[in-house]
Amino acid sequence: MPIRPFFDANASAGGKNLGDLPEWDLTDLYPSPDAPELKRDLDWLEQACASFAVDYEGKLADLDAAGFLDAVHRHEKIENIAGRIMSFAGLRYYQLTTDSARTKFLSDTQEKITTYTTPLVFFTLELNRLDDAVLDGHFAANDDLARYKPAFDRIRAMKPYQLSDEMEKFLHDLSVVGDAWERLFDETIAGLEFEVQGDALTIEGTLNLLTDPDRPTRQAAAEELARVFAANIRTFARVHNTAVKEKEIMDRWRGMPTAQTGRHLSNDVEPEVVEALRDAVVAAYPKLSHRYYNLKRKWLGLDVMQVWDRNAPLPLEDPKTVTWDDARATVMNAYAEFDPRMAEIAQPFFDKGWIDAAVKPGKAPGAFAHPTVTDVHPYVMLNYLGKPRDVMTLAHELGHGVHQVLAAGQGEMLSSTPLTLAETASVFGEMLTFRRMLDNAQTDTEKKVLLAGKVEDMINTVVRQIAFYDFECKLHAARRGGELTPDDINALWMSVQAESLGDAFEFMPGYETFWAYIPHFVHSPFYVYAYAFGDGLVNALYAAYQEQPEGFQEKYFDMLKAGGSKHHKALLAPFGLDASDPKFWDKGLSMISGFIDELEAMED
Repeated sequence: MPIRPFFDANASAGGKNLGDLPEWDLTDLYPSPDAPELKRDLDWLEQACASFAVDYEGKLADLDAAGFLDAVHRHEKIENIAGRIMSFAGLRYYQLTTDSARTKFLSDTQEKITTYTTPLVFFTLELNRLDDAVLDGHFAANDDLARYKPAFDRIRAMKPYQLSDEMEKFLHDLSVVGDAWERLFDETIAGLEFEVQGDALTIEGTLNLLTDPDRPTRQAAAEELARVFAANIRTFARVHNTAVKEKEIMDRWRGMPTAQTGRHLSNDVEPEVVEALRDAVVAAYPKLSHRYYNLKRKWLGLDVMQVWDRNAPLPLEDPKTVTWDDARATVMNAYAEFDPRMAEIAQPFFDKGWIDAAVKPGKAPGAFAHPTVTDVHPYVMLNYLGKPRDVMTLAHELGHGVHQVLAAGQGEMLSSTPLTLAETASVFGEMLTFRRMLDNAQTDTEKKVLLAGKVEDMINTVVRQIAFYDFECKLHAARRGGELTPDDINALWMSVQAESLGDAFEFMPGYETFWAYIPHFVHSPFYVYAYAFGDGLVNALYAAYQEQPEGFQEKYFDMLKAGGSKHHKALLAPFGLDASDPKFWDKGLSMISGFIDELEAMED
């Protein structure tokens, strides 16, 4: 492997000082991979899973309500310990995905956890064989057990698609093989090397150049991305073909009617609600992305835009690097202005090593907030380069973190929020930060730049993600007809690009391969619509906050504390909102359209 220059993000980012960027301190999980505490927990887990099976397998139907509650508590403890171990292994891996020792530790740990927990597969299978009357009787007899009903309802939603006990155990054991393809994808992405204008870069650094003020630099970055993706396209095509085929086999055996069914079930959302969202966004392409990008084309002085112009800064924008301290202050002030409690919950993320912000070779690209387990705390990963958009990413991921802290009180079975609602606090945190920055804008030019940036972020969150969703739908449908060549996948990708972006764009040779680096397609099929769901939901929520601010914060905190214990209908009811109403999505999209109206008015 060629030697790659070490990139110290704390010292430099494009020659500009970002300040002291924080790194994770994972000792709240375990002190080290060879810590005695980790061995103790692995030993406990192996014994606990075996004894759980001895005590309960074949006996769930004979338990009374108190006995059933004891089983639930023991199962939650097992989930907690297994989650703690896997969080530690996974987070260490994402810090340096190219390190073979970390990769081996993650793989070995995952195999142990899978082996230890195989005896637990019976639990959900037997649970789904119980009559509704039995469970209803338990819930009526024990309020503490009744609290878990939403979790049982989600488990029992899989009842029609459940296989035999032996087959379910086989699939559980086999899952580590499918995960290996995900790791291949991660390691390939993290190991890609790019050279732009003489500089050796990671994928994050190269993607960052697509927002550079200098057009030739953006073009060079886009063309280098296309070159490297093309050089690795057979690997990416193999990963996608295998992952999609694996899912098709699972879905076929389970009798799921569509490739999307499993995601809708895990999201606790009705298929018709997702389709209403998708249709509303696609119908709005002309008044959203098409209209905005034609405005931007004029601002850039271009007859036609190339893909490397999509995220270009505006000519009137003053290019600036936002230091870490300034980013922190901006987000924390916005949070505190909404409610001091929100800032108090966010504070430890900065002070206690709960954020890993620097861009480093081998580090996983992108950003995320990992909830770990309910008796520890979340960890936030960023790749901070000092762009104004990076401030919004910090606000977004910190919103996830606040949500996860608040929901932890629900316990392991109920804290996890369906993806459709998981984006609520993150997008709301972005909106709070944006509104504060807009209110503090000193000039019309500054306001225009902020508005344009927010519109672009919303288009990326709503329009782009629904286009990604349509690409995935086409990809999974096409794969059912046989192996897909790289050219086949490229064609599917391009089929959604022009439709979503509009006639302001021309597409350079090589752009057809840009599907290759998007991790959601491999890690979480059909995840992407959750972003659009969350954005539309938050736009409606924020409108409710503006219309009636009194008492909003209490209802908002209650919603976050609920975690996964309530359906989206119940969570939104206190705000007078209903996502199952087709008109609901038009309300959210109208906020984006309204921002574009403001930008058009500034042209007069």
